[in-house]
Amino acid sequence: MEAAVAVSHGRPPVASAGGFRAVRLGKDAKGATTAEVATLDNGELPPGNVVVRIAYSTLNYKDALAITGQSPVVRKFPMVPGIDFAGTVEHSADARYQVGDRVLLNGWGVGETHWGGLAQRACVRADWLVPLPASMSERSAMCIGTAGYTAMLSVMALEARGIAPEAGVILVTGANGGVGSIAIALLSRLGYAVTASTGRLEEAPRLKALGATCVMDRRVLGEPGKPLQKEAWAGAIDCVGSHTLANVLAGIRYGGAVAACGLAQGMELAGSVAPFILRGVALEGVDSVHASFARRTVAWARLARELPGEVVEANTREISLVQALVVAPELLRGQVRGRVVVDVNR
Repeated sequence: MEAAVAVSHGRPPVASAGGFRAVRLGKDAKGATTAEVATLDNGELPPGNVVVRIAYSTLNYKDALAITGQSPVVRKFPMVPGIDFAGTVEHSADARYQVGDRVLLNGWGVGETHWGGLAQRACVRADWLVPLPASMSERSAMCIGTAGYTAMLSVMALEARGIAPEAGVILVTGANGGVGSIAIALLSRLGYAVTASTGRLEEAPRLKALGATCVMDRRVLGEPGKPLQKEAWAGAIDCVGSHTLANVLAGIRYGGAVAACGLAQGMELAGSVAPFILRGVALEGVDSVHASFARRTVAWARLARELPGEVVEANTREISLVQALVVAPELLRGQVRGRVVVDVNR
């Protein structure tokens, strides 16, 4: 799989006639984003060397921003949103993938600059694909999705810094979101004690069922704080950014680490160098969009092995393509918990 293969980046022929259903984003006369479920022609597919018949996709925060137009994440129109998908190869001009292979995709600008997964079909570059683990179904892969994949990359980042379960409690911010909830489940099953930070304390029973040992109100971390605070956590997975991340860093124990993977509160980081130079704290950035093939395959193999299916199912809601247009604004309002899987064929 790692060997260099000469490939074409044009579009392989799509043998099947007709079209496919997809969420299509456009612009109206006033420049506002429009969103509809439409039937598109196979000939409209963007360039790529592998055509995938999609079984499931997901609805992520970035997808919701794209569908509602609340943030300029889409770089060109028309666009099919959806930053991930799982399905079966229909046609391939790349020797690494054959017709019938089961594959998945996360990131690479799909759903932003290249048509994405909220569709029945996609044409993408083979370099962007990862073989689906043999023990995992397409639906299970998307129950995990980019959120779960990012959570695993974050866990791996803490492990790489030597943060073992015996080091102490791990904090997870944005705990009710897709990344946060799966991070809790992964960490607890690896033997870590986990504190979950959330703005929805009524969800505490669910977070404890996922494996959190303690639940705290996010407001404790959400405002500007002191540059150094009581050493409370051995490490953290932060999905929030802004003041929350600054306060998290200020409360990490000597030699601890924080994996930063989100910006739900904001992109800014108005913190201090004090945790880094006085406590040796490490800040690890987690990028799920352009991670290497090797890192992706390790993450997905571990997810297949270490994340029980019943945990994922209990954390998942399934919707149709049309419902994705309705649920997107609900997700941005913080009214959606856990994962949202989209069955693109209904």
